[in-house]
Parts: sequence; structure tokens; C-alpha cells
Amino acid sequence: MGLHPPLSTDYPFRPSPPRAVSTAHPPSTGSLAIDPVPSGAVTLRFSGSLDHSTVPVLSRQATQAFMDARPARLVLDASGLSALDGAGMALLLRLSGEAVASGATVTWEGLDPGYRRLLDRFDPRTFQAAPVPRAVCQSLPEQVGRTVAGLCRDLRLQIEFIGELSAALARAALNPSRIRWRDLLLAAERSGTDALPIVALIAGLVGLVLAFQSAMAMRPYGAEIYVANLVTLAMLRELGPLMTAIILAGRSGGAFAAEIGTMKVNDEVAALSTMGLNPVPFLAVPRVLGLLITIPFLTLFADVMGILGGAAMFLTLDFPMTAYFNQAIAAAEPRHLLSGLVKSLAFGLTVAGVGCLRGLQASRGPSAVGTSTTSAVVTAILLIVILDAILGTLFYFLGF
Repeated sequence: MGLHPPLSTDYPFRPSPPRAVSTAHPPSTGSLAIDPVPSGAVTLRFSGSLDHSTVPVLSRQATQAFMDARPARLVLDASGLSALDGAGMALLLRLSGEAVASGATVTWEGLDPGYRRLLDRFDPRTFQAAPVPRAVCQSLPEQVGRTVAGLCRDLRLQIEFIGELSAALARAALNPSRIRWRDLLLAAERSGTDALPIVALIAGLVGLVLAFQSAMAMRPYGAEIYVANLVTLAMLRELGPLMTAIILAGRSGGAFAAEIGTMKVNDEVAALSTMGLNPVPFLAVPRVLGLLITIPFLTLFADVMGILGGAAMFLTLDFPMTAYFNQAIAAAEPRHLLSGLVKSLAFGLTVAGVGCLRGLQASRGPSAVGTSTTSAVVTAILLIVILDAILGTLFYFLGF
């Protein structure tokens, strides 16, 4: 028989010494002949190569022949094989296991003794076919129940993380020497300085569009001069902190989730726990503090850029620029600025906390980091909008 000798008859396999291998391989060819016998036996005669390149086709042919015949005796003839690898061995094992499971007897012919000793290590009677995945159809109440249960479980985890993060921040405030200042400054640079161009662009365009739309609405009443008041008030109280937080949710929150999620997938977070280091103060506290330090300044920067964007639009209304800035300064009361800064701190804590939490919750798998990043951005934006509604209503009733 022209079979290649097996790599080793021992188990586990011992690799052979490396050899120079040509990169140009001729395509493998293999064939299967099916010989039914009137006595109820079927012979599957393999020839040529039975390797990873030929197994997909030969496997379908052999399986279909076996399913059609349902023989009482299956003969696996390997006398014509010129090459056999792990994929081919797995195919022969599967065929013999399925035959034994259906009550048929299996006979081997022409198989190299080295391969036969390897096959004898596996008992075909223990063969179990891979279960066929079935689509699970859930009723509407079941889907709603599962969704609500998942939201409640996620809410409980977020509350636990907020408590653990608050305790870690309090310990860091009492003992600043334990803060990892290098990581804190790096997080502040990435979430603050690096975000200035996109914050300037978005805030400026929002201010310009807001001024344009309000001018169109006020023109019939001759009240275009109050465009400056409207833009200033909207930027200081709402749009400045809101747009800044949404930008940071996409940039910094997603980056925090991706960084920590990658560490979780690579078992670096587990290594920290093994060394006795709590991941929350070690990984989350520097990132949260770095973003909390920078977000008030980014919000002030967004306020200024939004007001300047409105000024650019105001030039087209034939008003002097001095009138615009006089109106803007008159509308910029300290309480409006202070309410926007309070919101920005709440938004920043939300963005950083959700990003770190989703990173620590990352599971295993190729899509784990992407899933945690997407969840961090979506959750942060949703919580930002909810917080904005709550704080806006609270400030209204407090007269703030």
C-alpha cells in the first residue's frame, strides 16, 4: 500500500523535525467509490489523498451513500489512499462511529497498521453526533420577561459598580499618593486635549444652525436681536454640556470600554486580581478622574465655540457684532453657567463609569470588545439624556 507513514504511533503526537517545504503544492485529488453488496454490506473505497482539501467533498458523498443504504455492514477500504491527514482520520472515525451507532458492523481493509493503532484508541461505541442547532422561537411575553430581567440585572450591576467606584474615589481623595497619576494625566490628555478639535467643530456648527433657525422664526416679529440671547442661554444650560458629553461618550467612553475589555479578554484583569490588585481603583479611578477634570473645561470651550458660531450667523442679519456680544453678555448669568457645569460633571461621571463598567463586563470571544464598546456608547448616551431631563426639571423647580 502506498500510504505515507504516520508521524508517530505514540499519543500525543510528536511533531517531526522541521523540513524545507516548497510553497507550491499541487492540488490534492481524492476519490470515493461506492460498492453495494447484495448481502446488505456497502464498501466505501477511498483512493488518492484524504486530507483537508478533499475531505469536504468526500465526506458529503460518503455520508449520503451511508444514509441511503443504511447497511448492516460497512466496509471502509483505504488500500488506495496515497495520503491521509487529521481531517481524513476524523472522517473515517465519524463514519465508523455512525455505523456502530446505527447497529452496523465496521470492517477495515487496507489501512496502514500505524494509522490503525491510532484509530483503535477511539471506541466507536462512544461516538456522539454533534447536535443540530435548532432555532428557538420565543413568545412575546417570554421575550418581554427576558428583556426586563436583563435590564434589572444590568441595573443591579451598575448600582454595585457605582458603590464600589464611589468608595474607590473616596479612598483616592483621602490618600492621593495611591492614585496612578501617570495614567490619570494620560486619560486627561486623551479625553480633553485630543477632543478639542471635534468639540470646536460640533459646538460651532450647532451654534450656527441654532442662530439660523431662531432668526428665521423671529424675523416676522422683528426680534432678530434676541438671537444672541437664545444662543447664549441654550449653549450655557443645555447644548454645551449635552453635546460635549455625547462626543466624549463616543470617544472616551468607547475607548475606556475597548481598553479594559481587551485587557479582560487577554486575562490581564484576572492577573491583576491574582496579584491582589482591585481592578476598579487600578483601572477605573485614573480614567474617571482624568475625564472629570477635563470635561468642565471642554464644556466651557464648547459654550464659547457655540456662541461664536451664532455670531458668524448674526453677521448676515445686518446687525453690528457689538450688539450681538452685548446681548450675549447680558444673557450669560452665572447661574446658567453654573447649571451647565454641574450637568457636565454628572455627564462625565456617567460616561467614564459606564465605559469602565462595560469593559470589565466584556466576555470572551472575537466580538467581545466590540460588543462592550457599543454597549458603553449606547448606554452612556441614554443615561445622559435621562440625566439631562432630570437635572433640567430639578433646576427649574429650584429656580436655579
